Amino acid sequence: MIEVRELTKSYGPTIAVNQVTFDAHAGEVLGFLGPNGAGKTTTMRILTCYLSADRGSATVAGYDVFEESVEVRKHIGYLPESAPLYTDMGVIEYLNFMTQVRHLPKSQRKERTRAVIDICGLEDVIQKDIGELSKGYRQRVGLAQSLIHDPPILILDEPTSGLDPSQIIEIRNLIKDIGKEKLVLFSTHILPEVSATCSRILIINDGKIVANGTPDELSSQAKGEDTVHIAIRAPQDAIEAKLDTLAFVSQWNHVKTDDGVVGYKITAEQGSDAAEALFHVVVENGWSLTELRQESVDLEDVFLNLTVREQE
Repeated sequence: MIEVRELTKSYGPTIAVNQVTFDAHAGEVLGFLGPNGAGKTTTMRILTCYLSADRGSATVAGYDVFEESVEVRKHIGYLPESAPLYTDMGVIEYLNFMTQVRHLPKSQRKERTRAVIDICGLEDVIQKDIGELSKGYRQRVGLAQSLIHDPPILILDEPTSGLDPSQIIEIRNLIKDIGKEKLVLFSTHILPEVSATCSRILIINDGKIVANGTPDELSSQAKGEDTVHIAIRAPQDAIEAKLDTLAFVSQWNHVKTDDGVVGYKITAEQGSDAAEALFHVVVENGWSLTELRQESVDLEDVFLNLTVREQE
């Protein structure tokens, strides 16, 4: 439902978006992850027809963002980082106003207003002015306006920025629920955000897409080797002699010996099923196994490898 090809945008000598290419489909919650200034917001503004690009192409819901911008806007809901709210309006008044802005038929306006109130959990504040609301509820109202015309695609720029932890969890859960039926593309520079919410992740750095995949796929791609922690009750000399004979073990380090239990950190070839193989070694030698765990690469490691360390 979103197709982007070689999208490029510069501000003077600064290239904000550099030949960005990706696809996104219905039923996905696609996280657009990157450090501040990486090009996330610029890309979103192009997709929502607020900016033009220097080169490349992009279609949203089958419509060209440069040639058919009116149709694109009909098919998206957009929540910029600073929600476009009129603080002197009441919640109901504002949502009714948005049904008119979106040219909904009069027969549908009440129904759609009630629907987004339910979806976004606004029932407790519908009689209040927007200026009276907490930031969390203002974000909910902003999300409600993006949903008022029931678009198939939602584009959300830093939707949890500035919220407290409980508000962040509430907005995350809302995004996950909405993403069961719609395509949701949202940007963030907060790592737990994408881990908790996204089915797929794009990582952008210096205007370029540097990774594209599910959280598990990105973690797997980032691992060059597997690391296993093991503790065995057995003679240390015998354990180490055996480790030296195992072809899949690249390196081992003695960590500790405590009450006859010897601990090691073992680096093994990726994909060698090292943990299972080490278990069988312990059993075959009649040793006692007290710990066995494989260390996983998390999204923070992936992010640092692809962004911070590239700049060093």
